[in-house]
Amino acid sequence: MSKVLQQFLTENLTELHSQGLYNEIDTVETPNGPIIRINGEEQINLSSNNYLGLATDERLKDAVTDAVRKWGVGAGAVRPINGTLKVHEKLEETLAAFKGTEAAISYQSGFNCNMAAISAVMNQNDAILSDELNHASIIDGCRLSRAKIIRFSHSDMDDLLKKAKAAKELGSYNKIMVITDGVFSMDGDVAKLPEIAEIAEKYNLITYVDDAHGSGVLGKGAGTVKHFGLQEKIDFQIGTLSKAIGVVGGYVAGKKSLIDWLKVRSRPFLFSTAVTPADAAAATKAIELMMESTELCERLWENADYLKSGLKKLGFDIGHSETPITPCIIGEEKTTQMFSKLLFAEGVYAKSIVFPTVPKGTGRVRNMPTAAHTKEMLDRAVAVYEKVGKEMGVI
Repeated sequence: MSKVLQQFLTENLTELHSQGLYNEIDTVETPNGPIIRINGEEQINLSSNNYLGLATDERLKDAVTDAVRKWGVGAGAVRPINGTLKVHEKLEETLAAFKGTEAAISYQSGFNCNMAAISAVMNQNDAILSDELNHASIIDGCRLSRAKIIRFSHSDMDDLLKKAKAAKELGSYNKIMVITDGVFSMDGDVAKLPEIAEIAEKYNLITYVDDAHGSGVLGKGAGTVKHFGLQEKIDFQIGTLSKAIGVVGGYVAGKKSLIDWLKVRSRPFLFSTAVTPADAAAATKAIELMMESTELCERLWENADYLKSGLKKLGFDIGHSETPITPCIIGEEKTTQMFSKLLFAEGVYAKSIVFPTVPKGTGRVRNMPTAAHTKEMLDRAVAVYEKVGKEMGVI
């Protein structure tokens, strides 16, 4: 290794450790269900995005087995050459029906969706109005587009209105897009989509919603856009296949003309091999199950409300979450990481989230209850929170 690289790495890793910002990565020794094992210790798992428990569902496992035997283990090519198999086509048809749009296109990850879709439509002659708490993949997608990025204060509709008006009146941009997460992953609050759609209509803005944490959760599972009945008002519906859907990949849903354009101009679609047939088949099965019944979604919300109530009664600051995402806001980074470690020692796996994922001084332990948790598991978790909270003087 070159001396300059060694010096850079040593100095910066040392600094991260000293500030309590170095994130230790744990290896899970079991399937990612409501109970996991790490370092030989069983833990109540409150850190997974597996909202509906589908990542370990036997019906999805069967779909994977069938797909591997029929289609093989890989797609064999990029989508525009001959990597589009019938199993990919079925996934996209199912996604469009699920999201209530004319068409959909699938990608290798949710992150790829934002890198692909934003830069395929926006360029250096355009502007993007972006919520200041948007996901990192949105931020990177905006940068890649080379458009002028105008950040507006988080869910502040007065600020968005003011900046949309100024951008429009400036007359320097060919197109202006407004981008927001549907559900914000660190706080669990929901975007004000009706107001955003109204502002977009007034100033002729392109509308773009990343619903990674909304799909499978809101709108009886169909997502934030469906929750507000805005399928005809939102141009881009973005989502991931790796959270509530339980597999891997991502998608964009919208008008057929938009999807046709992304198929010929979005670079991850053009230059990266398609998701495996097994992943496509499993994701399709998961969506079909969600469309057939809202039982898992209802169970998720029941568990989420139960956990929130327990933590709130103890005096924890759970912010303004409107979704199952339940942050316990601790504050200082080292304290937050110590809190998470003490939870682990008592059998509760809830990861600390600190800067740069959230602003400095707002460290939190983020809890992700799922449909697969039992009330007994949640009771045990709340009891551990009470013990650790009192030990550390947090409550």
